[in-house]
Order: sequence, then C-alpha cells, then structure tokens
Amino acid sequence: MSPVRLNGSTSGYSELSAPAVAGNNTITLPTGAGSANQFLKNGVTAGSLAFGTATEDASGNLAFNSGYGSSAVAYGCRAWVNFNGTGTVAIRASGNVSSITDNGTGDYTVNFTTAMVDANFSSHLTQGNTDGTNPPGNLSFGLRSTSASSCRVNLRDATGAQTDMPSVNVAIFR
Repeated sequence: MSPVRLNGSTSGYSELSAPAVAGNNTITLPTGAGSANQFLKNGVTAGSLAFGTATEDASGNLAFNSGYGSSAVAYGCRAWVNFNGTGTVAIRASGNVSSITDNGTGDYTVNFTTAMVDANFSSHLTQGNTDGTNPPGNLSFGLRSTSASSCRVNLRDATGAQTDMPSVNVAIFR
C-alpha cells in the first residue's frame, strides 16, 4: 500500500505509512482542535486519539492536574538511588545515577549520569536495615557537599561516629 502524502503549500511534505505487518490499524482523530500546548495521546479506546490534560508551557515546563483541582508545574525527581552501604557498596536500583563512591565508613558520593544545572537542589535521604531488624537509634544523615555532578552523603550514629547502613536511599529534586 502506498503512503498518504500531504504536500506543504510551498515545499516539503508529511507522510503516513502503514506498518509492515498483517492486519488493519485504524487511528481516529479527535473531533476538535484541543487547547494550546496540549498533548495528543491514545484515548480510552486503543487507536482513538484524544487531547491530554497534561500541558507544556512556552518554557517547556510540564504541568498536569493529579486530582487537586488545578493544573500546576510538575517538579520531578531528577535522580534517585537505592544502594547497599555496607561491605562492597552496590547500587540496587537507580535513575540518573552513574555510580556510588565509598569514601569511608558512612561517607558516600552519589554521582549523576546527567548533571544538574547547578548545586542548588533539594535532597531526600533515608536509611535502614534490609534484614528486617530495626536500625540503631538516633541515626542522623545529611548532605556533606553538593555539586552539579554529585552529592556527598554522611550517615552518623547516636555518638556522632560515621556508620555504614545496609540500605541507603537518596532522591534529588530540582
């Protein structure tokens, strides 16, 4: 089957081609034009396109209404990691984290795959035991230093001594 070609008014064209598989594919376009900056998405019925409620403003900020009554800019997690902080430090799962550096007991550097725009980000840190036991009481943790490409995390026990933990979690928001 030949593709459908839409020619521009002066030059160029846009072309729609069917996939090289057996069977029929029907795509139904919405009846209206939607609103400025809306996304076209698959509707309730597969193949029926609809305009989404998520929008992108002129600056490229994504906004959506998650049931709060109004649409607002979404501030997403820019990097996160769950890692084993004892013995040989190892990442269990992560997003936008290239590696963890073990700087010594209770002292880790989280290295970002893609750098932040600057070091002015917010972080959320948690820690605990993965073996079902409670962690020692009065643990404290925090950022020791930040840069656009990494952040350094410290864990301390009740006496103020740095300590390793089997589960360390860091999330970065910007």
